[in-house]
Amino acid sequence: MSGTFDLDGYFQRIGYGGARAPTLETLRGIHLRHALTIPFENLDPFLRRPVRLDLTSLQDKLVRHRRGGYCFEHNLLFKAALDGLGFQVTGLAARVMWNLPDGVTLPRTHMLLRIPLDGQDYLADVGFGGQTLTEPIKLLPEIAQRTPHEPFRLLATDGGFVMQAQLGGVWKPLHRFDLQPQLLPDYEVANWYVSTHPQSRFVNNLTVAMPGPGRRYALFNNAFAVHHLGGSSEQRRLSGAREIRATLEEVFGLTLPADADLDRALERLK
Repeated sequence: MSGTFDLDGYFQRIGYGGARAPTLETLRGIHLRHALTIPFENLDPFLRRPVRLDLTSLQDKLVRHRRGGYCFEHNLLFKAALDGLGFQVTGLAARVMWNLPDGVTLPRTHMLLRIPLDGQDYLADVGFGGQTLTEPIKLLPEIAQRTPHEPFRLLATDGGFVMQAQLGGVWKPLHRFDLQPQLLPDYEVANWYVSTHPQSRFVNNLTVAMPGPGRRYALFNNAFAVHHLGGSSEQRRLSGAREIRATLEEVFGLTLPADADLDRALERLK
């Protein structure tokens, strides 16, 4: 990716002050801080505004203006930071399975990262919304792997893997992927599809999510939920643009401009 990456600015944004050597400890520390600090959100496609994936635009939006983004934005920004530290990082692509009926096949519209360290490959992903990883996991199938939040595991399939998370004692599929490397043009095509297609969920709905210590926060249109690790949840409907805006700013930490178009769009959510 062209452009200069401001590693210090990124670390200040996520509140990371740890080691910078390309080790597993560093990877875990940055991954967790990114996930806990920069929310998943799709305000731009929801407002019919372009989503740009060049490094300058990513830093301007997610770092300097303290916004969030969706998978391509999160993981390209994260990859740039890891590249700057000397990690070897390969981008991968996945077909989302989360909350879909059996037999439904979607395009490869999710991004995740493969990182080799000390003879073991790891998967990192700071951009899967409500079930994003908060720690990289080993690229090893058939074993449950603990994270600061839910356990995750990989199932081997023909030519690839299925990522699952354990929720309420049940393993739920998140996405299906293989190990074919992806380049920025591959993500540009998928990004254009999910941010502009008239049937895209990101064009037609507001989706915001972020993990917190011992919990996950989620907003879908005007439905706000706090899911506590262990199973209990609090859910309520937000009333009008003012309350939704306050939740975006106070719970998810977004810096939002005074924008009449945004307020009108939020007011219409039901």
